[in-house]
Amino acid sequence: MSRSWGEVTAWVTALPGLAAVILEAGPTGYGLARTLLWYGIRTVVAAPSKLQRPSGARVKTDAIDAEHLSTLLRLDGFTAVTVPDEFTEAARGLVRAREDCRSDLMRACHRGSKLLARHGVVYSGG
Repeated sequence: MSRSWGEVTAWVTALPGLAAVILEAGPTGYGLARTLLWYGIRTVVAAPSKLQRPSGARVKTDAIDAEHLSTLLRLDGFTAVTVPDEFTEAARGLVRAREDCRSDLMRACHRGSKLLARHGVVYSGG
């Protein structure tokens, strides 16, 4: 468990009454959500693309986001995503890394072939 997750868990468990936590799914992974769930804290991970944003809301700050998420949690106005186990999350990361490498390689090959074509060198070996 990460030190910061322990601090967050201690803070949430010290709150009076029943506590619930809502998180936006993001690049930091699901470790905090798994930790909070392990401690028996109601934890929901919301899909950011499915969150309803107030009309005219142009300013985006952590405080405004936190208040908006807490309102959505209270009203059940969110779309939850499943929190994967550590193995599944690691496998997804590996697949994403492989796809990134493949697209990087393809871009490099295209850049090289376009450079050669600009200089009149055309590869026709198949």
